[in-house]
Amino acid sequence: MQQIINFTTITACGECCTNCQKRLDGICTGCIEADGYVPEWAASGRCKVHECARNHHVQFCGLCDEFPCDQLTSIIHWNSDIVEHLSALAKYYREQEGRNGVV
Repeated sequence: MQQIINFTTITACGECCTNCQKRLDGICTGCIEADGYVPEWAASGRCKVHECARNHHVQFCGLCDEFPCDQLTSIIHWNSDIVEHLSALAKYYREQEGRNGVV
């Protein structure tokens, strides 16, 4: 049986800040709570991934109608498997929501 994921805690790039050490230490409030304005990216303003997801009205990139877009791998450069990660997350999201009668 697969674990139930609370998708309200999934960031635009498909991460979960809940157990992030920076958040636990109070260094960062989290992308969702800070609307993409986090200290780590203060010099560049709002997180580009978060901003794009919000502009497309999706919780995370894998749910976007334009996924995977041409910009994805350059914007989320820290995860070389980002397309696969977000595809799997989106698939599980749809399966989980389908079990709950929401889609």
